[in-house]
This record gives sequence, C-alpha cells and structure tokens, in this order.
Amino acid sequence: MSSQKQVRVRFAPSPTGGLHLGGVRTALFNYLFAKHHGGEFILRIEDTDQTRFVPGAEEYIMECLAWCGLNPDESPVKEGKFGPYRQSERKPSYRQYAEQLVAAGKAYYAFDTPEELDQQRQLQPNFRYSHENRLDLRNSLSLSDGETAKLLADGAPHTIRIKMPEDEHVSFEDMIRGRVTFETKLVDDKVLLKADGMPTYHLAVVVDDHAMEISHVFRGEEWLPSAPVHILLWEYLGWKDEMPEWAHLPLILKPDGNGKLSKRDGDRLGFPVYAMNWTDPKTGDLTVGFRERGFLPEAFVNMLALLGWNDGTDQELFHMEELIEKFSVDRISKAGAKFDFEKAKWYNQEWIKQTSNADLLPQVNAVLKEHGVESDDNFTNSILDLVKERLIYIEDFWEQASFFYLKPAQYDVDAVKPKWNADKTAFFQDVAKTFAEQDTWTAESLEPLFKDKIAASGMKMGELMMPFRIMLVGGKFGPDVFKITELLGKEAVLDRIQAALPQFEG
Repeated sequence: MSSQKQVRVRFAPSPTGGLHLGGVRTALFNYLFAKHHGGEFILRIEDTDQTRFVPGAEEYIMECLAWCGLNPDESPVKEGKFGPYRQSERKPSYRQYAEQLVAAGKAYYAFDTPEELDQQRQLQPNFRYSHENRLDLRNSLSLSDGETAKLLADGAPHTIRIKMPEDEHVSFEDMIRGRVTFETKLVDDKVLLKADGMPTYHLAVVVDDHAMEISHVFRGEEWLPSAPVHILLWEYLGWKDEMPEWAHLPLILKPDGNGKLSKRDGDRLGFPVYAMNWTDPKTGDLTVGFRERGFLPEAFVNMLALLGWNDGTDQELFHMEELIEKFSVDRISKAGAKFDFEKAKWYNQEWIKQTSNADLLPQVNAVLKEHGVESDDNFTNSILDLVKERLIYIEDFWEQASFFYLKPAQYDVDAVKPKWNADKTAFFQDVAKTFAEQDTWTAESLEPLFKDKIAASGMKMGELMMPFRIMLVGGKFGPDVFKITELLGKEAVLDRIQAALPQFEG
C-alpha cells in the first residue's frame, strides 16, 4: 500500500431496494481498511439511475450501516468538504467531463434510438456496440462533422460513449488478485452519459472518486469486467497519477458453492440475505432481514468479516476493535466464500452468550411485549441467566422461557399418564404441603428436600422428576427444574402443582 496517500475509501450503494449481505460486507471491508490505517470511510449514494430509484432506500441503507456500527465519516447527512454525497446532486459536472473526452477523441456522440438498438439486437443475438460495428451505426464517428453539429443543435437525443481502443492491453495491480490484464478489443463502447444527461456508473464512479480523493476502491468482483473502462477514463481525463488502488472482493456464494448468493436463494432455503427488513414500496412484499430474524449486529458483522477473510489463526469470534486491528488485505481470499446459515446461527448463539444481560434486556423486553407481557427487569434478568446459553436468536427467549410468565395452558403428559397411580398423586400433594411450610425458597434448599421425599417414597427418581417439570413448564424442556422452582416462587409453584395434577390423573 502506498504510504503517502491519506486513506479515503467509500461505500457507494444504489438506493434501489434491500441491502444484500454482500453489500454490507463490501461496506465492512472498506470500513475496516480505513480504520486500520487511520483513514476515512465515506458513504456516497449512487442514484444516477432515476428509473431504479426507490423512495426510502437511502434512509434504509443508512439505518443498516448504523445498526452494524459502520458509521461514515462523511455522508449525505454528515457532509465533509468533498460533497455533495449524492450523485444526482453532482449532475452538472458529469457532462463537462464527457464533453472533454469527446473533444480529446476518447469518446463520441451516439444518436441511435432505443428502437434502432433493439433492431440491431434482433439481427445480432450477441450485439455489442464496439470497434467492430461503430462505423455502421449512427454516431459522430460515422456521421460528418456537419451532420453531427446539426443533430446537436436540433437537440437530438444522444448518449456519449467511450471509444475503446481496438487492440491495446490494460493492466493494473489488484490488491487481492495481483496483476490483472484485459484486451480492449473484447470490451464494448460503454455509455458514459445517458440521453437524460445523467452519467452511467462508469463515468460517475471515476469523476466522483477523483473529486472525493478516494485512495482505495474495494468492490465486488462482478465489477472486474468494467475495470478497463474505468482505468482508461482515469488516464483519458488526465488523472492517472491520482488513480486509487483497486481490490475486487470475492463473491459470496450459494451454500452449495454454485453461483452468487441471491435473495431468491434465501427465500428458497429459508434464511435472510438482507441486513434488515425491506418492504418493497411497489408490491408491499416484505423480505425479512438478519436484524429482525434475531441476529445481534456484532454477530452479523463477525460472520460477514470471516466470509472471505481470516487473520491466519483459528480465532473465529472478533469484536469490531479486534477486526480493525487485525484486518489486512493480504488475508482476503481470491476464491468465493460459501454462505453457511448454520454457521451464521452459531455466531449469533456465541455472541448472545458473550453479551451482558443489560445489553440484551431491551431486546428481550421487546420480545415479551410482542407476546403481551410486561415484566420486572430483575425477574427477567434472572431468567436470562438460566436460558441465555440456549438462545440462537433473541426471539427464542419466548420459546425457552414463556412458562416463567404464563401458567401452562396444556401439559405434555402422554408418556407419563399410563404409569400414573394414586401413590404419585399423594406424593405431589405431600410435596406441596411441605413446600408450603418452607421459609427458605432457594434451589439449594428445595432440591434435597424433594429428593429426600422421593427416597422415602420408594419410587424412582425419573418417575417423579419429569412429572414435576411438566407441572411447572408444561413439557419436558427448560433449565434446571429447581432453579425454575426458585424463580417461579412458592405461590406459583403450589398453584401449578394443584392445577396440573388432574391432567395426570384423568
């Protein structure tokens, strides 16, 4: 990495819908690199394609980044001296540079209508606008200067296309892949400025990265085929010495490794691929995100960081500070990283275990509220101590602990009922009577009491422990039964024994 440059990186999403975890990982790697080198992380909104612009998407992107703790140093809502931070607000500058390229003979006006281009595509299934056919199409290279001037004076709709060299090689050093070389004859003449005066990504990204003094570009490997166009634009605009260093990130692959992970894969396989819930404003369709599925942001970020990067050790759990400290580009893999949802859940479970109850309580209380339960924080805190290790998602708290708040509505007695008898009923009535007399209500005092009663009865431990659990929670699950007994309190335990006995006898 060049030592002279002030590190300035950018995440530049389009506000067109939900934020895919691949997009968040690109933002994360940009952020980690910037912070590792004491640099700046910039959010730029690439909204030049007005046909795909979706209201609310920009705010959604910012909320996703905030949830992940990836707070930009500069953005549309935190402007620095390199603004504006929305491409649509930079529109006047793009035409100037496109015209500069035309004047230098590096680009040209193309007057072909969409209908004419469609006709070409029908005639040539693999049609591309390039050095092979540009002189047969309607543009300033095939028309006379007079014809071109008249069309422009008459306000004829036109685009501006880059004039790709016919037989050159464009090479650059990718920070992940090493030396990469392209033959220009295989690259078509990309549109730089559209008929509506808006730039395409190709022109805008170069102009903006130059204007914002971006030092390093991290982006997905799907942009590799566009790299020769961008590198030539840096050269043609006279900025070659200021060109950023490049890093094309590996794809996040489907779980089977065959192709790029898409939202459809998530729908098909039952896991989220967006960072947060996204509701399509046109259709009203909701796509569930990692946040709403019950992931902690720390787990989500940790999981993403290790999709295509590692620090060279077996360590898997990293706080953000550790990721910043250890992040290095030479540890990013060239190969695609398979997405493994089971592994993602493991990260979440591990992070829930590590997170303090105080930090989990607001989310747990939100889960309780969804189920119509208001609870004392001290009570919930004690329950969290018991069930925390069993939670994969925060919302699992209800499944694991609802019986602490609500008396069982039904009892899983099918396996116990056939062996039930009057002795067992008498045993629990006796236990209830003894419990009622206890002044010390702790697991440590109640467990030996209960087990002594079993020993005196001559019955087996398993015959009575399981029914006791079912009486308290409704089923054969939950943490230590005497911890449950302690937390429920004397009154609730006695009430539950009396309420459940008829279910075993019936």
